[in-house]
Amino acid sequence: MIRYALKCDQNHAFESWFQNAAAYDGLLAAGHVNCPECGSIKVEKSLMAPKVRPARAAASAPVPADPAASTPLAAPNSELEAEIAKLRAKVEAESEYVGKSFTEEARAMHLGDTPERSIYGEAKLADAKELLEDGVPVMPLPFTPTRKSN
Repeated sequence: MIRYALKCDQNHAFESWFQNAAAYDGLLAAGHVNCPECGSIKVEKSLMAPKVRPARAAASAPVPADPAASTPLAAPNSELEAEIAKLRAKVEAESEYVGKSFTEEARAMHLGDTPERSIYGEAKLADAKELLEDGVPVMPLPFTPTRKSN
């Protein structure tokens, strides 16, 4: 997986993950990479600093605690982040987390094998594409689901 810092022709900055550089190029050429703020498909990569791990000696040195980093959902920095946080809370409150069995559960509901209900979980990109090709109504969430245990 690779993360790119992107910006649209309206100068909105955002980040997105892609399977690899070729996947990004293919999605961009097909018009599937768009700005989450304005919807523009005129998107390009912007400069991004790589995340580099420190040397072992530096890694063992105590790092001052950042209170914002220690909370799972830090205070939103923008209106968009606030809306995504509200969406996340709504999805987690009103839907069932099915984890890595999302693909199987969504397909079973679509085929009528299990009762329909609101679910969310995790799926591989290829499996999600297959669901869409088969007419199963699914969509990616703009956040990573909280993994639940038990």
